[in-house]
Amino acid sequence: MYAPEKVAESIKNRAKERNIQIKDMLLDLGLNKNTLSTMYSGSMLKGDSLARIADYLDCSVDYLLGRTDNPAVNR
Repeated sequence: MYAPEKVAESIKNRAKERNIQIKDMLLDLGLNKNTLSTMYSGSMLKGDSLARIADYLDCSVDYLLGRTDNPAVNR
């Protein structure tokens, strides 16, 4: 099982690395502005939302989940 708060932290860190504002990303993706807050409270995103965030941040879902230290996407 993956800890939603750790995934939220990975999203936040990756966005910071890429100079992306979280609020702008969530707006562009049509996700609720409280998405990360909800994750910090223990709720995990649906797979499609997590995949869209990974695409937006140009990294793999595995990277956001902490399954790899390499953000590269295997395409």
